[in-house]
Amino acid sequence: MTRWPNYQFHYSITTSSNYHMKAWIVAVGSELLTPFRVDTNSLAITERLNAIGIDVRLKTVVGDDVDELASIFERGIGHIDVIICTGGLGPTEDDITRDALTRALKVPIDVDEAIVERIRQRFERRGLTMPDNNRRQGVVPRGATVVENPRGTAPGLWVEREGTIIAVLPGPPREMTPMLEALIADRLQPRTGGAGLFRRVLKLTGRTESDVDQRAHQVYRRWLSTPIPIATTILAVMGQIELHLTASAASRSEGEAALDAAVQELRDLFGTTIYSVDGRQLEAVIGDLLREKQLTISVAESCSGGLLASRITDVPGSSEYFDRGVVCYSNRAKEEMLGVPPALIAAHGAVSEPVATAMAGGIVERSGSDIGIGITGIAGPGGGTPEKPVGTVAIAVKTPSATQIRMFQFLGGRDMVKFQSAQAAMNMLRLMLLSDA
Repeated sequence: MTRWPNYQFHYSITTSSNYHMKAWIVAVGSELLTPFRVDTNSLAITERLNAIGIDVRLKTVVGDDVDELASIFERGIGHIDVIICTGGLGPTEDDITRDALTRALKVPIDVDEAIVERIRQRFERRGLTMPDNNRRQGVVPRGATVVENPRGTAPGLWVEREGTIIAVLPGPPREMTPMLEALIADRLQPRTGGAGLFRRVLKLTGRTESDVDQRAHQVYRRWLSTPIPIATTILAVMGQIELHLTASAASRSEGEAALDAAVQELRDLFGTTIYSVDGRQLEAVIGDLLREKQLTISVAESCSGGLLASRITDVPGSSEYFDRGVVCYSNRAKEEMLGVPPALIAAHGAVSEPVATAMAGGIVERSGSDIGIGITGIAGPGGGTPEKPVGTVAIAVKTPSATQIRMFQFLGGRDMVKFQSAQAAMNMLRLMLLSDA
């Protein structure tokens, strides 16, 4: 038997408005421990639990081993408020969730013949005979409540023991989701006292994770002791930093008001470094700015290989402002398609501020767009020199009122250089459009 760490929990169930029930999500299935299947249920369950004020503290994936799963149930009973377990309720020998729960509860099992009969009728409606092993799905630990499954043969289970709720649901999302919704509405939400966890995601670009954390640390540390506490998680994502704010409040109006104040405080601190306070991607933000200002854009890309155009056009409705994008990888393409003078390339090199500027101007001239962006650089892994190492990228943005050019030195592999090139180009455009407001 696997020896488990001695997890310690010190929670008890209450409906106080200042308290949030704590949850442990368990996904069952050896296939989830391979590279071929991913546990997606836990994301949906977390979202729904958070919405009613239940705080997910642990997520576990366990294989088809009855001893290991029973050990998890034993660890949780009496120490955490809610365990949501998905999977392992099928008719085969490796579906061990019922057996593990029975072992952890130390109760006998019963076979619910009404469940077996419903399964048999389900097969008969399809012109089939129910296999004998489907009787396993009628096994119920004594004292457990059966949860109806309107979309499958495997019913769920609901157990309360020593202050812990255990809800066992099927693994297939199309079956699990409606059963979870019913349990939340009928059984879980009434116990939370109307409280909730409310979230905002702020996205920043142009700063490092350590810089953002150092500047924001004193602010979000203070939030933890306010009447409506706000927890903050900082995440470094390629090309940007994310601040995830979570307010623990007795009602949505209180939570949203606290988050509004927190967002404004961070906006005052970071200014235009924050490009999104509602989870939007950078391409959606610049799309809204272009639409608002009734401006069109075309792009000319070398090292980014069309990624900038792809990201801009990922936004629904981008045809309102995006005209065209060209990938001018070779020097000849830059000369023929954009009119970049060969002498300019010879004098400064293809990766240079003058060439990026000529690319931006060339795409504006040929497309008739209001805005043009030119990107040229060295994505690697080869092609770098001591003067211009891999990751050197020149970006020019030309608008009706100004042209800006910058040289960047990006770190990482080829895909990271390409992504950061597109990200930096869009952020340059965003700041220019804001300055024209």
